[in-house]
Amino acid sequence: MKKSGLLLLLVVLVVAALVSAAQWRYEVDEISFDTAPVRVSVVQGDHLRSIGRKLRKAGMHVPDWSLALVGRWRNDLTRIKVGTYEFAPPVTLKALVDQIVDGDVLTSEVRVIEGWTFARMRQAIVDHPDLVPASANMTDKEMLASIGAPFEAPEGLFFPSTYHFPVGATDLDVFRQAYELMQKNLQDAWAARQPNLPLKSPHEALILASIVEKETGLEADRQHVAGVFINRLRINMRLQSDPTTIYGLGDSFDGNLRRRDLRADTPFNTYTRAGLPPTPISLPGRASLDAVLNPADTKALYFVARGDGSSQFSDTLSEHQSAVRKFQLNR
Repeated sequence: MKKSGLLLLLVVLVVAALVSAAQWRYEVDEISFDTAPVRVSVVQGDHLRSIGRKLRKAGMHVPDWSLALVGRWRNDLTRIKVGTYEFAPPVTLKALVDQIVDGDVLTSEVRVIEGWTFARMRQAIVDHPDLVPASANMTDKEMLASIGAPFEAPEGLFFPSTYHFPVGATDLDVFRQAYELMQKNLQDAWAARQPNLPLKSPHEALILASIVEKETGLEADRQHVAGVFINRLRINMRLQSDPTTIYGLGDSFDGNLRRRDLRADTPFNTYTRAGLPPTPISLPGRASLDAVLNPADTKALYFVARGDGSSQFSDTLSEHQSAVRKFQLNR
């Protein structure tokens, strides 16, 4: 074999060895960590070289050249997704770049509970460590405007559920999700409502659902509780709901509802005022929305807690007074 042929063969072998080594380093060799897991935030304008610097600073032994070279070879330099990423052994260069390009960001969640007030919900969301509190200095009205909600007051407008979000998202992202989900559930429930209900709009249904949410202790009673309030609205009888009255007392309520509280007139005191209060009093779930729009077929106008979570329903005042003596006064 001529020298030129031997030289060419040697070059081919060397190149093949280098390619094989590079492929092994890319697909198989695991990156070492000083500490794990490593979390980094990729922001707009970051590139693979700057991301590599962040990873090394955080404790991953990523060579200075490797990410940029891999990105150029894969033609992925412009496909980076912003967000917060978390890495833990075992991870290769290929897996690392795949995760950044696919946008497999670190996620978190916050749970909003049925019956919470909006103030309780807002505190949980603004204080969440994985959310940026963009609304922290906004009034309720400003926050509503920022998420496109055309309302003056936020109570009841947000659907209780578990919300998942990428770490580093703003609290407004969660508020927007919760608002849009409530609108969808409310419209779906309204479209499936019984005919001839004494409710003029979806928002009135939302107000009543928020009351039913607070008044219901047992799921099996929910439609019957709704039926009582629907019956009262039909005959223009006052709702006489303790939770609405308590809501109207605000911070002055000390946990003990007294007779003077029932006589203290506020827009939410349904002992002193007929009809629905001006806004919801809590965040109702889908079950309460469905209950007020498809209430039980009942003649009951009264109910009282039995003390075990369930309620005793009565058609007449005398029956109700007997139930009160049995389940409340005697106890």
